[in-house]
Amino acid sequence: MTGNWQKSDWPNFTWSQARLEKAEQQFLVGGGVLLGTVKHLPEDDREQLTVDAMSTEAVTTSEIEGEILDRASVQASIRRQLGLTVNERRVHPAEQGIAEMMVDLYRSFSKPLSQEMLFRW
Repeated sequence: MTGNWQKSDWPNFTWSQARLEKAEQQFLVGGGVLLGTVKHLPEDDREQLTVDAMSTEAVTTSEIEGEILDRASVQASIRRQLGLTVNERRVHPAEQGIAEMMVDLYRSFSKPLSQEMLFRW
């Protein structure tokens, strides 16, 4: 995958406002459906859904950067970070690091992004 900074027109790129608005609308509707669904799940299922969402984001984001992570290790580390039950799976440093960042994001998503936060990650 070519990064934005690798394209010939970087940093002078264009976008379609209509396409972005349509994507944003789909995202908001999907988010509303997800929230409505999650409210009716048992706590264990809500926890697992949270771990699944965070680990999917961590793994796919890392793939964009060319780093392939072990999904099960990421999930185990996220569960550990959240204080949930977890097996005694060995977690490698890369999976541990991304899990720490994802849990920090989960806990502080409404706070402004700061230099302290970026350096902590």
